[in-house]
Amino acid sequence: MTNWPLFCRSEMDKVFSLGALLEGGQLPFDREAAVCFGHFNTIHPGHVRYFRNARGYGPCVVVALEGDEQVPFQERSSMFSQEERAQSLAMLDLVDFIVILDRGGLDQFLALLDRPTLILGKEFEETRATKVHPAVKQVKGSGGRVIYDPGETQYSSLELFSGSSSELEERRWRAFRAALKANNFSMADVISQMDSGPRPRILVIGDTIMDRYIACDALGMSNEAPVVVVRELEARDYLGGAAIVAAHLATLGAASTFLSVTGQDSMQSIVDAKLKEFDVTPFLLVDEDRPTTLKIRYMVDSQKLFRVSRLKEHSLAREIEEELIVQVRSEAANSDAILVSDFVYGVITPRVLEAARIAARDNGIPIFGDLQCSSQVGSILKFKQFSLICPTEREARIALGNHDDGLEFLANLLIEKTKSRNTILKLGGEGFIAYEESGGEGRFFKRQHFPALSVNPVDVTGAGDALLAAMAMGLTKGLTLMQSCALATCVSAIAVQTLGNEPITSGQVKQFLMKSKNSGLLDGI
Repeated sequence: MTNWPLFCRSEMDKVFSLGALLEGGQLPFDREAAVCFGHFNTIHPGHVRYFRNARGYGPCVVVALEGDEQVPFQERSSMFSQEERAQSLAMLDLVDFIVILDRGGLDQFLALLDRPTLILGKEFEETRATKVHPAVKQVKGSGGRVIYDPGETQYSSLELFSGSSSELEERRWRAFRAALKANNFSMADVISQMDSGPRPRILVIGDTIMDRYIACDALGMSNEAPVVVVRELEARDYLGGAAIVAAHLATLGAASTFLSVTGQDSMQSIVDAKLKEFDVTPFLLVDEDRPTTLKIRYMVDSQKLFRVSRLKEHSLAREIEEELIVQVRSEAANSDAILVSDFVYGVITPRVLEAARIAARDNGIPIFGDLQCSSQVGSILKFKQFSLICPTEREARIALGNHDDGLEFLANLLIEKTKSRNTILKLGGEGFIAYEESGGEGRFFKRQHFPALSVNPVDVTGAGDALLAAMAMGLTKGLTLMQSCALATCVSAIAVQTLGNEPITSGQVKQFLMKSKNSGLLDGI
């Protein structure tokens, strides 16, 4: 065993082995420490919340890190070594010390402390209580406390308080480079695979939305009532909803077919023309009882004042639903993948969803899904046995009725409920975590955090649409999940730098990577 502490000077003061502490007799930290526990193979925002929360429970934060021998055998091939995991933890300012449990369990380490506070995720209180029972018993017997609290759930990033824009950008790119290295590929590998082979044929099914942005001049407050008065200057229309997903796919290089329902109105012809402009093949069924969904955003400079939506959310009439199902079956036979983009405005009925899932199974093609319900009522749990689902943390928590558990337990519970082979858990400004099904006995999921590369986004409205399209494109082209995630990270970063949903091209992705390389943020592509 290497002598402890180890690593560079700043990290040497942090990392110890339990074996060395058991032999040495004197601890280098306060015996009433706040103790965290886990294997921490990849550090993601959920862990940061956990460590930040732990700082309120003791004079210092000590992470008891599961040693290599404590990791389940089937997971070891996908894990970094205990030394590498300890080094990653040592880089975090929130963590004061790391103790690798190399010669004993958590309970043996806690026996060295006096009245410590053990902070655990909520899952350890019930479903995983057996694993930590000896440790919990040890802490309570010494007069310490056991806290089941993984940290406060948050849907906005706190990074703005931790450095300048340039520092944040470098930190995020460093995390991105680390993700590539951890999965043993470069962006050159991704681009090479994207440029090779035929265009994948992808069928997109979902709600059609038109986004109208109205630029306004603020005139001031009304004398009649406390309301802002604006003057309209200019209006621009953009594809939205599932339509922009289909457009992204086409401009990224897919043969994209879009199947949806619109109203019998002027918006329908605009949607059709814009889809064809981006080389999408549209099949737009007309429902005379509903308007084409239109979302109007009023803006002053880059600030959105409010949004007005013209829509009806009722499900499809039976005859239109039947026609849609016939089209799904027909188009799926000539497709390499199916993508369901559900904005919960009535197009993706239970029967349409089941028809898409069966069509994917019968034709031996993957099916990808996303559900966006920021102002609607929907549940990601209806996407059963999909190749990929991409919910936000908020959507996952609402669907599962789970506000308290940490991100890891939340994701595992979501995967268990949906039987999804791969899952993306989106965290807004903190990026997303990818969960990839690995082989071996049981269902083990490899996980990797990918940061949001854009520090100062102009318009985040279409970030999820761009991510979904890039993931589907990458996976259908033969990229691995993690390679597809890297592509999606770049496509999303480009998408949020312009106002309104504009389809991202493969050329823009290459330019983005070259610019990042030239500025020193990314290694050779």
